Amino acid sequence: MLASWSDEDYASRLESDPRTALAEVGLFLPAGASVHVETGAPASTTVETVEPQARLQRQVDLYEAGFASGHVEFHMPATPLIDTAELDIEDLASVSGGITCCSCCCPCCCCE
Repeated sequence: MLASWSDEDYASRLESDPRTALAEVGLFLPAGASVHVETGAPASTTVETVEPQARLQRQVDLYEAGFASGHVEFHMPATPLIDTAELDIEDLASVSGGITCCSCCCPCCCCE
């Protein structure tokens, strides 16, 4: 369901027709059950601070309770903010698992 973070069309369908949107990702609901999707506030949410009501076990509990009550409820965390600052060459080397090669003109073990 976090497809709504990266796909604006899906996010829109999730709001306008949640039953169909949830079925698109393989989540089928009991016939006749009402569906409520609540989205998180888009403030300064990060992946590490996902709202407690949107955590996985809470969602599973709400989903299972919905089968008994006929009302299925989902809490979608807000899209996390992503730092889009550019990385310098040292930052890129550290995240790619690369090593810094020597700047000599002859081939060595780190330059091959």
